[in-house]
Amino acid sequence: MSSINQVTVLGTGILGAQIIFQTAFKGFHVTAYDISDDLITQAKQSFSHLAEVYLKELPGTTRAATQAALDRISTTSDLSQACKEADLIIEAAPEIIELKQKLYAQIASLAPEHAILATNSSTLLPSTLAPSTGRQDRFIALHFANTIWIHNTAEIMGTDQTSRQTKDKVIEFAKNIGMVPIVLNKEKSGYVLNSLLIPLLNAAGFLVSEGYADPETVDKTWKIATDSPLGPFEIYDVVGLKTAYNIIATAGKAGDEKSARLSQYIKENYLDKGKFGIASGEGFYKYPRQS
Repeated sequence: MSSINQVTVLGTGILGAQIIFQTAFKGFHVTAYDISDDLITQAKQSFSHLAEVYLKELPGTTRAATQAALDRISTTSDLSQACKEADLIIEAAPEIIELKQKLYAQIASLAPEHAILATNSSTLLPSTLAPSTGRQDRFIALHFANTIWIHNTAEIMGTDQTSRQTKDKVIEFAKNIGMVPIVLNKEKSGYVLNSLLIPLLNAAGFLVSEGYADPETVDKTWKIATDSPLGPFEIYDVVGLKTAYNIIATAGKAGDEKSARLSQYIKENYLDKGKFGIASGEGFYKYPRQS
């Protein structure tokens, strides 16, 4: 195993919880941090749910293995406690640049000197966050895809300041937790995956928010024409509409009028009504869906 042994994940949302459980499942001790005890309680429920998912979807998985993974996870809402012994801290906070910058400024003095900091940001360039970390040579982007135990890519992207040693350690860590490292040569907003995926989701969102078609029609068209298992709005529900909204709203605030309208459409018709995607039981579709 690499010199990374103790891992901390900041944020226990949909993807944060998956990163935590997968890392523990592969033998690492993981500290899961979130901002309140209520969110920690929800996170524990997510970990238990993931244990059942792994038993169902990963051949050869035993209950002893999933229980061992659960035993390797500790939880806290104390940021200092979360950071103090970490070799690697993975930030999985909401996709809001000011929030992430504030968080890195806080942990800069809390994390051990040797600790590597990694952002799981879906779209933000690591160079926009690096100055807040206080350790630009030990800062990198490490992005995972949803349903991490099946879609096991780990996109790795440094800045001009990221050291070769940091990049090598993170590549090795990714392999050790069962991921396929996807290393970018230079910074690119959206990495590889979201550079392909986000334009698709935006195009689908514009078709609906601008009144051209409904989600069912868009999804049916995409799946029939491309033989894809999921349509764009089914993907929206998997990703989570809060995450999608934050990404689209950022583009809207930057002056993209169509994105501004789409973010407002998602907010008014879904978020304000408690429809956040699969995690809440309803997004563009209701779950569990009838076959």
